[in-house]
Amino acid sequence: MHIAIVGAGMAGLACAEGLAGQGQVVTLLDKGRGPGGRMSTRRIATSAGEATFDHGAQYFTARDPGFKARVDGLIAAGCVAPWIVAGEDAFVGVPGMNAPIRQMAKPFAVEWGAQVIGLAPIAEGWRLVTQTGSSLEVDAVVLALPAEQAAELVGPVRPDLAARARATPAAPCWTVMLAFGDALPTLRNCWRGAETDVLGWAARNNSKPGRTGPEAWVLQATPDWSRQHLEDDPDWVAIELSAALSAQLELTLPPPIACSTHRWRYARSGVEGSGAVWDADRRLGLCGDWFIGARVEAAWKSGTMLAEQIATSAIGSVA
Repeated sequence: MHIAIVGAGMAGLACAEGLAGQGQVVTLLDKGRGPGGRMSTRRIATSAGEATFDHGAQYFTARDPGFKARVDGLIAAGCVAPWIVAGEDAFVGVPGMNAPIRQMAKPFAVEWGAQVIGLAPIAEGWRLVTQTGSSLEVDAVVLALPAEQAAELVGPVRPDLAARARATPAAPCWTVMLAFGDALPTLRNCWRGAETDVLGWAARNNSKPGRTGPEAWVLQATPDWSRQHLEDDPDWVAIELSAALSAQLELTLPPPIACSTHRWRYARSGVEGSGAVWDADRRLGLCGDWFIGARVEAAWKSGTMLAEQIATSAIGSVA
């Protein structure tokens, strides 16, 4: 079988690993320029050297036995390490959060910068069309995308699945990245705010293992605040979140040597509840954290679950 997976994040790669273990041929397509997605790392040149920011997922936990085993393998490969300041079971990618995604993607044919905009059934499978006009014909398709993006692609062929995806929207998140020439005079490396606060999360990124470069802070607004200010000016957002950090630390922030703002429209997933979906007749699958919960571990579990569903269906006997 030749199976296309749209989305090369944690869910898509977990599904790819499971399918490859069955002997399936897998091609992954991702609109991003490189590995990461919501586990991305941003690098910014400053007067004090390159600053790095994990501006999406901040850390992940490993509680499921299968995911624990996978994380142990990533630790052995040197691309994951504990980050104790966030909790005894907190892990991060090394040297950036995208490191485990990069490691998991190595064995596969991944087409980066390939945004799939069309999905059409053909006689013996599917034709995928990308934004550049290129096409790919495969035996089966897996959509490992945020719910909103999955709904857009699957709508014309399975409107019922699109409706389920649209009923599970993600919460947005404004993220501000600040670099400073000197360390801020605080012993606090990270904390989580209340849902009613402006600042939902703040972290000294350079306190994570394997990080180099100047003092770097990641500030993430709460879902409600982000939703209320989703279309506001990024510079104003940076001012507001910086002020919230200053108030939380009870100190006046020095002028940053770098500042960048990123708006995640689909940051914290909803919970659809079914784990994953596989239509064996049409050879069409959906997976992602939005089926289970807003966690990296949930994305891995959903992708793994879908690969298992495919293994037990009639697809395995198709030549």
